[in-house]
Amino acid sequence: MPRPPGPAPSSAPPSAPSPCADPLALLHRLYAAMREAADPARILPPHLPEPPERGRTVVVGVGKSAAAMAQAVEAHWPADARLSGVVVVPEGSALPLARLRLLQASHPVPDARSEAAGRALLAAVQGLGPDDLVLALVSGGGSALCALPAEGLALADKQRLTRELLARGATIGEINTVRRHLSAIKGGRLALAAHPARVHSLILSDVPGDDPAVVASGPTLPDSSTCADAAAVLARYAIEPGPTVAAAWADARWESPKPGDARLAGHTHRLVASAWNGLQAAAQAAQAAGWRAHILAEAMEGEARDQALAHAAIARAVAERGVPFAPPCVLLSGGEPTVTLQGPAGRGGRNTEFALALALALGGHPRIHALAAGTDGLDGAARAAGAWVAPDTLARAHALGLSLPAALAAHDSATALDALGQLVHTGPTHTNINDFRALVILDT
Repeated sequence: MPRPPGPAPSSAPPSAPSPCADPLALLHRLYAAMREAADPARILPPHLPEPPERGRTVVVGVGKSAAAMAQAVEAHWPADARLSGVVVVPEGSALPLARLRLLQASHPVPDARSEAAGRALLAAVQGLGPDDLVLALVSGGGSALCALPAEGLALADKQRLTRELLARGATIGEINTVRRHLSAIKGGRLALAAHPARVHSLILSDVPGDDPAVVASGPTLPDSSTCADAAAVLARYAIEPGPTVAAAWADARWESPKPGDARLAGHTHRLVASAWNGLQAAAQAAQAAGWRAHILAEAMEGEARDQALAHAAIARAVAERGVPFAPPCVLLSGGEPTVTLQGPAGRGGRNTEFALALALALGGHPRIHALAAGTDGLDGAARAAGAWVAPDTLARAHALGLSLPAALAAHDSATALDALGQLVHTGPTHTNINDFRALVILDT
């Protein structure tokens, strides 16, 4: 969704925050506001196209939001219109559907169900004509859920490359560049399979920058990246592609359809929600509660620990110097940090690692509270959405005999924060517009 012009929201509150305001309750309220801004039941219907006059409508959905998006389509699609199709979601994220078929597969590393799901999506769009409409419901997480390998490639090879890219801290853009050139369905290939039907894609963005071709590796959009770009990503992280992949990329055998491909002419897409929309909603919720709100950025990338250090530095400057913002206030940010594993890893995710590193960097600052969580309700291997931190986090850990620096070094952030009762649990939220971070900075 296009961002409105001008700076990030930052306005004076209608009244000063109450001294007895509960910072943790406020943090949870803002997190809920960001998720609600991307609720498919509310945001999807205005973007639905008109049903075709003579043809069929086939729905193909993939991603963490696909089931909720499909429910919204079923609720608003005319009962007398021809509607069929398949949607694929992560295991445990199913919702009841009346007219569409739902499949579950693995995330973030694909499995045999992911391959079967890819075949089911391709089968759903076979044999369509120019009067038919394909309605694609695309959201984050879809890359792993429809992992149909390119011809001659084994699923085990895709799994290995995915694991290595994740472990080495590759960005989602880099990972999806590789995925688009290992696939028989991503990078516009699902849209090619639907030719000559018209394809209309509705996209919830979970990627920094909101490039619709990156979300779920763009199964219905043309791809401007190349096999050479994918090879460069693996080289950057010293990952061996293997002889099959190297040979196919060298002769561009697995090249994806590019912008301007005549077979994709007339297709349309809409970006229906992104992190920017969610952060705006969170800022408005903060202001309604009487707090000044400042959005730092919606597309921050880099190591979770480094981002934590940056956020801590800004928060301290606000609390102690009144720059760049005057306290009391709320700082908001979004994006997708990475975690580069060094040796065996414990239990954690990018949000719990951010939260633990932030707690250490703040050093128990008495006026700063924070929360970091994924809008999808899932944070890597944390078995939680994320975590919150408070001024007494370090003292409570010390009283329990927990070494938070050791937990951070072992990438075991969720275990430590769980022992402190500071994990955030939502379960699958059925939406996904990237990660949410908020810091509440109290006045002196």
